[in-house]
Amino acid sequence: MKPGIHPEYHEIIVIMTDGTTFKTRSCAGKPGETLRLDIDPKSHPAWTGVQRIMDTGGQVAKFNKKFAGIGAKKA
Repeated sequence: MKPGIHPEYHEIIVIMTDGTTFKTRSCAGKPGETLRLDIDPKSHPAWTGVQRIMDTGGQVAKFNKKFAGIGAKKA
């Protein structure tokens, strides 16, 4: 292997959506930093089977505002 091309591999702390934490080794961030997850296996619909709308960027609200009148019956 070529020397000097591999990223630094160190321990970080991962915080899950329910607040639980664990240590793992990663190339992300700096040693000792924390990585806070928005979606993890405890909350993702692929693993839970429950569909939820996760509106972190306001996209759902923007969509609902833009298309609020479509499909509504007019009296």
